Amino acid sequence: YNDWFAHPSPDGKWIVFVSYDKSVQGHPPNKDVVLRIMSTSGGGPRIIATLFGGQGTINVPSWSPDSKRVAFVSYRLVEP
Repeated sequence: YNDWFAHPSPDGKWIVFVSYDKSVQGHPPNKDVVLRIMSTSGGGPRIIATLFGGQGTINVPSWSPDSKRVAFVSYRLVEP
């Protein structure tokens, strides 16, 4: 994966970040991405959501003040 926009939880125990498939170059819009989380004390990341989005939509996953929830945006393109 190519990992972007790491954000630590308020309690400092977790990091949530956006991951693109390695075939995706740069940070483009309208791509499938994965929201992953990992402990700051070690261990590998795990997927918490598979999303569609990219540039400008899910750059900043936001933690709740108690570090129990993460808010993010996802969307789907609709063909006319």
